[in-house]
Amino acid sequence: MTDDQEFEHYLRVRRTEIETALEAGLPTPPACPALIADAMRYSLLAGGKRLRPILTLAAAESVNVRNDPGRDLTGSPSAMPAACAVELIHTYSLIHDDLPSMDDDDVRRGRPTAHVVYGDAVAILAGDALLTHAFEVLARPEAEETPARLARRLRAIARLAGAAGAAGMVGGQVLDVEATGNLTIVGNGRAAPETGHEALREIHERKTGALIGAAAAIGAILAGADHPTVAAIDAYSTHLGLAFQIVDDILDVEGNVADLGKTTGKDAVAGKPTYPAVHGVARSRALATNAAAAARDALAEANLGGRLGEIADWVVSRRQ
Repeated sequence: MTDDQEFEHYLRVRRTEIETALEAGLPTPPACPALIADAMRYSLLAGGKRLRPILTLAAAESVNVRNDPGRDLTGSPSAMPAACAVELIHTYSLIHDDLPSMDDDDVRRGRPTAHVVYGDAVAILAGDALLTHAFEVLARPEAEETPARLARRLRAIARLAGAAGAAGMVGGQVLDVEATGNLTIVGNGRAAPETGHEALREIHERKTGALIGAAAAIGAILAGADHPTVAAIDAYSTHLGLAFQIVDDILDVEGNVADLGKTTGKDAVAGKPTYPAVHGVARSRALATNAAAAARDALAEANLGGRLGEIADWVVSRRQ
């Protein structure tokens, strides 16, 4: 088995573990109405890359292996509730992003979006329920919890909440809404300079990067990482989030619905600020490659191994 095949096997195994845990943790009737249970399940279990929860597990694994070299690590079960919480929040954000009042998308993860199937009201409520359930999952105490582990869990809850809220993902979405339709296109098809690289980067760091950063950081926190290690993970995931979003922007230009499982070309039609719009595709690819290299450098400086470096390479090479 080649290194690439072995990494793909790792991703498949982790996705299966995550899917199993997500399904097992969803509320079901009679604890909740059947309609909201169905709507939550419809969007959450529709597949997807599961990048964010995999990052949570991979960060915990990296810290555990560094702290105990030679450890036979087949996963980080204690980090799984946090991984599920991250994916619950990510899925809620997708449901709300797809609404007619936001991006107005009809396809997500290769199937009709939640509002198309259930209507706007139930889709909004399903997103609300997934967000709330994420913190219920993460707040549940472990069977044998020490004061130190409780403190870590509280840190993880605070970090995830901050990343999901007004200072993070929600704030980034607001900036995106404000900027949409305000691009000035020049003759070469790129946005005029006043759009600004820094403004674009802030949108993406909040809208996409904040949750990616929190996903990795809480995995490290729950594994007992010290503050310098968490800071290194933060640096890694900041660069990784940027690389991911740049590639996402490129795929919206060059990808297709069959591969991506969502509508393509809508960013340009809506006048959204994207890296290809501001920098062009070729320069955007170079920026993504540079960001992935910077992510790897952050790991090397902290002597962190495991799968995180391979995840950075996968992010820039993906086609979906």
